[in-house]
Amino acid sequence: MAKKHAHDIKDLLQLMARLRDPDTGCPWDLKQNFASIVPHTLEETYEVIDAIERGDYEHLREELGDLLFQVIFYSQLGGEGGLFDFAQVVDGLVDKLVTRHPHVFPDGTLESKRSADDKPQESQIKATWEALKGKSRQDKGVPGRLADIPLPLPALSRAAKLQKRASNHGFDWTEMGPVVAKIDEELAELKEAISLNKKEYIEEELGDLIFACVNLSRHAGFDAESALRKANRKFESRFAAMERQAHDQQMVFESLSADQKNDLWEEAKRIERLP
Repeated sequence: MAKKHAHDIKDLLQLMARLRDPDTGCPWDLKQNFASIVPHTLEETYEVIDAIERGDYEHLREELGDLLFQVIFYSQLGGEGGLFDFAQVVDGLVDKLVTRHPHVFPDGTLESKRSADDKPQESQIKATWEALKGKSRQDKGVPGRLADIPLPLPALSRAAKLQKRASNHGFDWTEMGPVVAKIDEELAELKEAISLNKKEYIEEELGDLIFACVNLSRHAGFDAESALRKANRKFESRFAAMERQAHDQQMVFESLSADQKNDLWEEAKRIERLP
């Protein structure tokens, strides 16, 4: 028998209203607005991602709760300003997802079902999804095919979205080989910029190289942000191993030569590969 929980979404909405009560609410919560909460939303989002990537599902539940609270907070502010409330957020989301899943809800209603034998192809599902998203952008009067990709996204994620959107409109390589060749081309241009010692030129070519690497990650089926986070964790782990080695050998890390530090780095890599 499933465990009965003491609280539900109605309690969370009531809690949020209490926090924002002008007379008896929390002073910190009362000071907040849409813009002031944004950094917290980003932080909570990354904490959810971190818990997932570490396989820490015990904390994932807590982090998802923190992220849900962000949605509740924005909805409360929307209600106070006469803009929208949580019910409208949910209603709009359900409508959009029902509309974009005609292979699940054939009549465009939450109650409708397709036959279990009528299984659509994944390529067909993807094409329909993109077509419906494109129609939605047209209905909203979005001026260009790339115009509504949010500017505040992390640069790697936005690059991937730009590339994917362009690909949906037929502007893309069909194989990975030319993508790798493009990286070689951009690397050569970066080396030329470095040889000329022109700072602005170096920055531009470095950006082009990173953009090309994101494209390779996309073609290989990986998320560039996730791949870089894994590389960050690997670097942190190896650097910590270097520090431990230096400490164990009674060496002052900052006093070591570049060659000595490189030896510690290689040893850290060797230890990492051990079973």
